[in-house]
Amino acid sequence: MDGDTNGYRWIGTRTIRPDGVDKVTGRAAFGADFSLPGMLVGKILRSPHAHARIRGINTKKAEALAGVKAVVTSADFPEILPAEATKGSSPPNYRHLSQNLMAREKVLYDGHAVGAVAATNAAIATEALSLIEVEYEVLPHVTGVLEAMAEDAPILHDDLFTGGVDPKPEKPSNVAKRVEFAIGDTDAGFESADLIVERHYDTEGIHQGYIEPHAVVASMAADGQANIWCSSQGHFMVRQYCAGLLNMNIGDIKVTPAEIGGGFGGKTTVYLEPVALLLSKKSGLPIKMVMTRDEVFRGTGPTSGSYMTIKVGAKKDGMITAAEADLRFFAGAFPGAPVHLGCMCGFTPYDIENVKAVGYDVVTNRPKAISYRAPGAPIAAFGIESAIDELAKKLNIDPLALREKNAAKQGTRTAYGPTLGVVGFEETLEAAKNHPQMSEPLGANQGRGIASGYWFNVGGESSASVSVNEDGTITVTSGAPDIGGSRASLCIMAAEIFGINIDQVRAVIGDTTATAFNRHTGGSRVTFALGAVVIEAAEDCILQLRECAAKTWDIDIDAVE
Repeated sequence: MDGDTNGYRWIGTRTIRPDGVDKVTGRAAFGADFSLPGMLVGKILRSPHAHARIRGINTKKAEALAGVKAVVTSADFPEILPAEATKGSSPPNYRHLSQNLMAREKVLYDGHAVGAVAATNAAIATEALSLIEVEYEVLPHVTGVLEAMAEDAPILHDDLFTGGVDPKPEKPSNVAKRVEFAIGDTDAGFESADLIVERHYDTEGIHQGYIEPHAVVASMAADGQANIWCSSQGHFMVRQYCAGLLNMNIGDIKVTPAEIGGGFGGKTTVYLEPVALLLSKKSGLPIKMVMTRDEVFRGTGPTSGSYMTIKVGAKKDGMITAAEADLRFFAGAFPGAPVHLGCMCGFTPYDIENVKAVGYDVVTNRPKAISYRAPGAPIAAFGIESAIDELAKKLNIDPLALREKNAAKQGTRTAYGPTLGVVGFEETLEAAKNHPQMSEPLGANQGRGIASGYWFNVGGESSASVSVNEDGTITVTSGAPDIGGSRASLCIMAAEIFGINIDQVRAVIGDTTATAFNRHTGGSRVTFALGAVVIEAAEDCILQLRECAAKTWDIDIDAVE
C-alpha cells in the first residue's frame, strides 16, 4: 500500500520502476553482456600464497601458445613513485591501487594478481595462465589484527610508518594510522559511574556478496582513445582511476555504465578495467574479462574485520557518564580501513558528556578491504550496542528505556566535532515503543531486541540535465549508476515538479561523455544529493518555458503559470 503522500501526487506512491521491465524480462545489459567484434577473453593469474616475494616471472611459454594475443605483468604498468601516489582531485593512493591491481615485488594475499593473458577463447586463456612461471620466496604472513600489531609480526610494507602519532616512528609497522576523537574527561566520567561494563568483541571480514561478479569490456584504439563498458558504482571513478594508473588523459577514456547486479560499496574501485585496457593496447583488440565467483572472494575487498574494546559507565538510574572505544580494524593488504568512521559514528546516537574513541588502521595479508554499507559504522555499533544491552541488563533497565534516557538530540555535541541538528532519534524510539509488535507475545525461539546506529550521508559532486522533449515528455540524464532505485526516485521528483504523469518521464544514466561529472553511487547520497540537482534543473526548465510563453504572448512572466 502507498504511504502518507502529504499532498504530493507521486512522492510516497508505489510507481513502476523504470528499469523493472528490462530486468525481469532479461533485456537489461549487465557487465558481462557486452560484446565487440574480434573480442578476446582476458584472464588473471593469482598468487597461491598469502605473502611471498616475487623472484621472477617468465611469460615466454604463455606468449608462444597458439591463440594467445597478449600477456601483461606489473612491468607493463607505469611505476607510481611515492611522491606521485596522490594526484588530482579526491585521489586514491595510486601507488597502492596499482600494486593491488598487479603485484610488483611481493604478493600480499592469496589471490593477489601477478599476471594476465588475452586469448581467442577462455580455454586457451586458462591454459596460458598455467604456462606462466612465477618464482616465489614464501614469507610469514599475518591475517589477524592483533597478530599484525604484535612487536614481532612480519612487516608487509617496508615504507609504511604509523601516521597520527608524534614523534614519527623510526621503524616500519603494520599499523598504518592511529586516530582519536574525544570530548570531556572519560577518566572523571568513569570515576563517577556506579556501574562499568568493559568487553572485547571480534568481528570477521565479511564480503558484500553481490550477485553479479566484476565484469568489463575494454577497447584501446591505435590513437589512444579508450572505451570501457563495466559494472561499477561510478563510471566517472573508473575513468579517473584508469587515467591515473595508466598515465592517460581523462578525456581519452569513455566509460559506459552497465546495469549493476549489486555493489553495497564493493564496486567503488577498479580491479579489471586497467588490466583489460593494457591487454587491449598490447593486442590491438577488444578484451572481455569476467571474474569467477572464486576470484571475487579471493581478489576483491570485503569489509574490515576488527578487534574492539568497549567500555561504558553509568549511574544507577541509567545515565551514561562515560564511554570509550578502542577499535582495531584490518585494512587488508593496503592501508584504508574505515576505522575513523567507526570512531566517529559509534557513540553519536547518544548524548554522553565524556567520550573517547581511538582507532587503528592495520594492514594484514588479506585482500584490500573496501566499503560495505556505511563503512565502519555497523562494526562499531555491534560492539557498542552489545555493551549497552549488557549495561541495561545489569542495571535492570529496559534496553529501549536506557537508550531513551541517553538519546542524542538537537544540540548534542559529538566527540568528532559537530553539534547535531534535528536528529529524530527520540521520536523513533517513541514510535518503536508504541508499535503493536513491541507488546505482542513471543513464540518459541523468538526474541525481540533494539539497537541504534548513526551514519552521515555523503554529499559530493552531482550533475544532471532535464530536457523537455517536443511532445512534452521529460528526459532526466545523470551520471550516477542506479543500485537501489534512484532512477525511479528521480522520475518521481521530476514528475512532481512538472505536474505530469510519471510515465511521461524517462531517466537515463549517461556515459562519461554524455553528462557532467558525478561522484560515484555510495554513502547513501544519490536520492538526496542528485535529487536536489534534478529538482533545481526541473524548476529552471519551467522558468524557461514561462519566459518563452511570456515573450510569445507579450505578457508579464508572472501571468504565466
